[in-house]
Amino acid sequence: MIVPQYWAEARVQHKQRGRQITLRRFGWSDESQADAQANADRRAQEALEQVLGGKQLERSEPKIPYNGAEGIPIREEIVSRHGATIITRNSYGARCLNTPDVLFVDIDFPDSPPFRFTIFVFVLLQLCAIAAGYFNHSKFIGIAFAILSLLFCSAVSGELYRLVMKMQGGIERLTSARIAHFLAQHPDWNLRVYKTPAGMRVLVTHRTFSPAQAEVQQCFDALGADPMYAAMCRNQQCFRARVSPKPWRIGIGDHMRPRPGNWPVAAERMPLRQAWIEKYEAAAKPYAACTFIESKGSGVTHVDVAAVVELHDQMSRAGRQLQIA
Repeated sequence: MIVPQYWAEARVQHKQRGRQITLRRFGWSDESQADAQANADRRAQEALEQVLGGKQLERSEPKIPYNGAEGIPIREEIVSRHGATIITRNSYGARCLNTPDVLFVDIDFPDSPPFRFTIFVFVLLQLCAIAAGYFNHSKFIGIAFAILSLLFCSAVSGELYRLVMKMQGGIERLTSARIAHFLAQHPDWNLRVYKTPAGMRVLVTHRTFSPAQAEVQQCFDALGADPMYAAMCRNQQCFRARVSPKPWRIGIGDHMRPRPGNWPVAAERMPLRQAWIEKYEAAAKPYAACTFIESKGSGVTHVDVAAVVELHDQMSRAGRQLQIA
């Protein structure tokens, strides 16, 4: 996990056969701005040498705070450091906990049916349309039903999916069952389970993990982790949990200033950013990022994990029975 204090950008140009090649690369450092610039210069020169050697590369790197590109660290403001754990402020202003070895699992409940379910409903509706045309001896009726099924497939699949989930006790109960099934297969594991506004969060406490370990991906798959979150963990080599509310859930309609909220921000624009942050932090006080539900499993908490659990629960206000946002 790398969350640098300093960032810089370098540009190199090269003329070859009447054509100019321009490359831009970022550099970073925890030591100094000069060291970040030297890193940028080195990366830009290395990229140029690769391009001149025939390799196809992007001419510039996107200035994205927390992306999926391998090799680019997390580009967010560091709010505080707690040993190896770093609290950052993301691009929309919320605080996030970043840890290299304490396993968090982010489980988002779907807003819409899975694609396979929608396809199943679509095929079923088309078969019904064919049957309607056949039994009424009318191609017109069959075609009309087929067109109607195409137009209303999304709405029908959504209602059917909600009905199926309700019959099975709801998505939260199904997720809890997946967690229980996982623990039955891994009795030495211990999981702290939290409710989030869009799903659940699981914090694994019995030992530490590397994001690259196969058993981490197996855990993600078994518990139904958000695929994007799982990919970010691998690419950024860290686990992550949002520990303050999302602004739009607490009545703040304007984006963090200045826009976009990428870090670093020019010195002359910092007062604008700070004013927005002060407004956000004041509005966030009555809210929590998640609510603690229960601890399940072996009951073991590794000594290196205990401090992260305490920090997470304190910052997210998980135990205070506040509205989550």
